[in-house]
Amino acid sequence: MRLLPLIGHRLSIAAYLLFALFPLYWIIKISLTPDQLLFSQGVTLLPSGVTFGHFKKVLTDSDFPTFFTNSLIVSFSTAFLTTLIAAAAGYAFSRFQFRGKVLIAGLLLFTQMFPLVMIIAPIYKVMAPLGLTNSLLGLILIYTAFNVPFATFLMQSFFDAIPKDLEESAMLEGCTRFQALYRVLMPLTLPGMAATLGFVFTAAWSELLFSLMLINKNEVMTFPVGLLSFVSKFAVSWGEMMAAVVMALIPACLFFAFIQRYLVQGLTAGAVKG
Repeated sequence: MRLLPLIGHRLSIAAYLLFALFPLYWIIKISLTPDQLLFSQGVTLLPSGVTFGHFKKVLTDSDFPTFFTNSLIVSFSTAFLTTLIAAAAGYAFSRFQFRGKVLIAGLLLFTQMFPLVMIIAPIYKVMAPLGLTNSLLGLILIYTAFNVPFATFLMQSFFDAIPKDLEESAMLEGCTRFQALYRVLMPLTLPGMAATLGFVFTAAWSELLFSLMLINKNEVMTFPVGLLSFVSKFAVSWGEMMAAVVMALIPACLFFAFIQRYLVQGLTAGAVKG
C-alpha cells in the first residue's frame, strides 16, 4: 500500500518536470531544425534533420554578439551595484534606530506599487536631458534604482537573522563596527548576498520595457531588444531567434552554477544543531 503513494509522488514530479522543461526543449529543437523543415515538416517532437547553421548566422551575420556583451555589462554592473547598496541599507535598517526609519521603509515599499508602464514616460523625460538615453549607464542606473528597494528588504532579513551578540563580541575584542561588519557579519551573509545577486542579475538580464523605450541604437542594445531584429516586415527568422535565445541562457546558467553553493548554505543554515 505504501508503494502506490510513492509511485504517484514520483509520477507527479516527473509530470511537473516535463511540463516545466518542455518549452526549453522546444526552443532547442527549433534552433537545431533547418529552415526548410520548420514549415514543411509540421509539428514533430524530433526533427528529421539537424543543423548548427542558425548559431553560426547569429554569431557571424548579426549584431547579437554586441547585444550579448551589452547585456552582460548591464546585468553584472546592476547586480553588484544593487547588492552593495542593498547590503549597506539592509544593515542600517537591521542594526540602527533612527528618525524617519519607518517613513523611509514605507517609501521604499511605496515605489514597488506602480506598474512600470505607468512611469516609463516620466523617466524618459528625466533621462533625456541628462543624456542617459541610448546609454548603458542609463540602463544600469534605472535597473539599480528599481531593484534596490526589494534587495534592501531581502538583505535586512538576512542581517536580522544574525544575532547582535556576535557583532558586539567582536567590538568588545577591539574591532571597530566596520571591522565587525567586514570580518564577522559579511561572511555570514554571503548566502543572502548570493540570493540578491541572483535575483537582480535575472531581473536585469531579462528586462525589456526600459531597454526598448530608452535604447534605439544597435551598438547599445541589450539582447531582449536585439531579439526583435530577427523579426522582419514579411517574415520571422525562427531558427536564428531560438539559437540566440539558447545562447542567451548560458550566462544565467553559469552565474547560478557559480553562486549555487552559497545559495545551498543559505537554505541549509540552521538545519543542524550542535
